[in-house]
Amino acid sequence: MIQTNLKTSGGYSKAALQRVKRHRTTEYTLAVHTLLTGLLVLAVSALNLFKPYVSDTFLPAMSVLLVISLFHAIALLLVLKFVRRNKRIAPRMAAIAGLLILTSATGNLFALLLGIQLLRRIRGQENPTSAKWEDIWESLTRNVAAMTGLSFIIFLFSISVCSLFTFDYSMATENNYSAILQHPSLAYPLGTDNFGRCLFSRIIFGARTSLIVGLISTAIPVVVGGILGAVSGYYGRRTDNIIMRLLDILYAIPGILLAIAIIAAFGANTVNLILALSIGSIPTYARTMRANVLLVSTYEYVDAARAFGSGDAKIIFKHIVPNSLAPMIVKATLTIGAAVISTSSLSFLGLGVEPHIPEWGNILKLGSTYLETNSYLAIYPGLAIIALVLSFNFLGDGLRDALDPKLS
Repeated sequence: MIQTNLKTSGGYSKAALQRVKRHRTTEYTLAVHTLLTGLLVLAVSALNLFKPYVSDTFLPAMSVLLVISLFHAIALLLVLKFVRRNKRIAPRMAAIAGLLILTSATGNLFALLLGIQLLRRIRGQENPTSAKWEDIWESLTRNVAAMTGLSFIIFLFSISVCSLFTFDYSMATENNYSAILQHPSLAYPLGTDNFGRCLFSRIIFGARTSLIVGLISTAIPVVVGGILGAVSGYYGRRTDNIIMRLLDILYAIPGILLAIAIIAAFGANTVNLILALSIGSIPTYARTMRANVLLVSTYEYVDAARAFGSGDAKIIFKHIVPNSLAPMIVKATLTIGAAVISTSSLSFLGLGVEPHIPEWGNILKLGSTYLETNSYLAIYPGLAIIALVLSFNFLGDGLRDALDPKLS
């Protein structure tokens, strides 16, 4: 009897595991992460209830976030319903998809991705490019480490957007001498610094600065270096020599030294920091794009485009560059973490953003002087930097595996 019960329970367990695996479609995974991200943002924002005072828009914003989370839960149930019955996504889900895209205004990019995915399924787009990206998304969503990293990145982005309405900026910037160096409590979840500023609020607002600087300082060299590398690889010879030799001169200067020189010459502010980090990264992206273009230019469809009389610009930006983006995307994702570290390092040295602006490097510099007495002032911003860099690295590794045709 006991053996029979064990076999029966084992059979149920296997059936349950198979059902979970069967339900783990791209839409279901995105719907789960959409709901979890919204709930996490709601929970973190709710910690402001214990503060001495809250933002004027706190209650309306929290009400909106609660309604959006309830809608995300309904969307998850609807997605799960269609997945269980193995049905094609019904056209009436187009309204749900549209609302999901609208709710992404809170910074929850999972809602945007889910809405787009549902619209694509409703329209039944079946073409080679669509199928390729479908495989990439399926591979990425099944990678636990990559999705964990992406979840943390999107959570930080969402809380950075929502903090405009749920957090009081003065708690992170204005001195409060009656609350100097207080240990973590309900009112101050991560304690206060030597000026009485809420460390929790400063880290939340500092995430916005770190993300903005990291993303923009990576996007600029991707675009500029990508264009220079594409032109250099396509035309070759004299054009290639001129562009690449000039970039070699720039590449010979260490990036951190170039950034320090630029900031020392033009002053320490956010714009100069972005430019300093961007300029030093252009040669590496140009070299990556050039190598990809040299390879793709030898393919038959490029020769066919030339035979049909297509111009050079059309061949480069319509046929060659789109098929050379995969390594650039992976490299950009992996190097955003390095940009975040560089931003924090320069801020730690006093060469980053303005001192009054909350930024993780600034917070870490201030906390390093209190390691023996109030170590939490350095531990929490340090953990935040580590978590964000690891998240980008996990996401980059997942994208590399998903975009690698040898692993498909």
